[in-house]
Amino acid sequence: MPSETHAVSMPRSTWVYPLLALVFYFAAAAYGFATPFVASLGNAAVAVLMMVVLFGTIFAAVYHAEIIAHVTGEPYGTLVLTASVTVIEVALIVSIMIFDENGSPALARDTVFSVVMIVCTGLAGICILGGSLRFREQRYGSTGASAYLTVLIVLATLTMVLPNYVQEMQGPSYSDRQLVFVAVMTLLLYGAFLYIQTVRHRDYFITLSDHAPDENHHIGGRALAFSIVLLLVALVAVVLLSKQFANVVEFGREAIGAPPAVTGLMVAILVLLPEGISAYQSARRDELQKALNLALGSSLATIGLTFPAVSALSLALHKPLVLGLGPGDTVLMLLTLVVSIVTLGSGRTNVLYGFVHLVIFATFIFMAFLP
Repeated sequence: MPSETHAVSMPRSTWVYPLLALVFYFAAAAYGFATPFVASLGNAAVAVLMMVVLFGTIFAAVYHAEIIAHVTGEPYGTLVLTASVTVIEVALIVSIMIFDENGSPALARDTVFSVVMIVCTGLAGICILGGSLRFREQRYGSTGASAYLTVLIVLATLTMVLPNYVQEMQGPSYSDRQLVFVAVMTLLLYGAFLYIQTVRHRDYFITLSDHAPDENHHIGGRALAFSIVLLLVALVAVVLLSKQFANVVEFGREAIGAPPAVTGLMVAILVLLPEGISAYQSARRDELQKALNLALGSSLATIGLTFPAVSALSLALHKPLVLGLGPGDTVLMLLTLVVSIVTLGSGRTNVLYGFVHLVIFATFIFMAFLP
């Protein structure tokens, strides 16, 4: 029986927020809000407005990326989403590193670590739990999940564990030569994974579902062109507003007396929130493979693209870069990776796996505020 076809109508918010973000940026720059954040009632109101506009713009960017992803299909669609989120993440990290007088040497490490933990515990857990509660048991391609995890283990070890044990530098950092080598290896490994995902073994990452929706949504050429343009506008707007967001985050962290690592956690939450919602919705549609593509793809893109970009910035601007995790964070990450191998190795999920991941996620959040 042929499936129904419906035209996609573009929500007004998906083009209003990117335009508002540009207007807000130029207005705030003229007003002086681009200077370090001051705890006054006026600036507080502007900060709240900026956060609303920024969140709306990020959601708009992900919406347009999903429209493009729908046209390109899997697994190319998830690459559009992860690339968009990575651009946002790099912009936020670079902005804070450049404008923070201390250079925020551990921010990139804290953000990458937070992304890996949020994705592999919180996001994976809520997707598995939500999908299992609705469908009891879900299937996915275990070979594709194993490919994700294999590359993730190597990238996470090279960028966040090995720096603690090198002899050329004292402390959890690489020397300049080591940093260049690891950044190049990271890019090469991520590039090899993309080749496997999109060309050589594309079938490993195709959605497996017994409850796939029957409706097809038609997206015309005009709508696709609008989405491409608005995605670029939204990403530019987020990049421009990233410095103001950094000021607000730092002020809020200092106000509650939270550790510096919380800044990286907040950046990770901001950039992953819209993509996380998209992954959860996919799991609830019994498209767990797509949800895992989005989730695990984000963690790989974060390390595979963010780390080389931040390394290049560190070398060019002579900014210090702290990379190695502390003992507690190392234990949590290793626990996460081991559990992920076990839970994602069978090709089937159930409620228990979701709970296990969420317990680790709750521990990570608690330890971020009380290390």
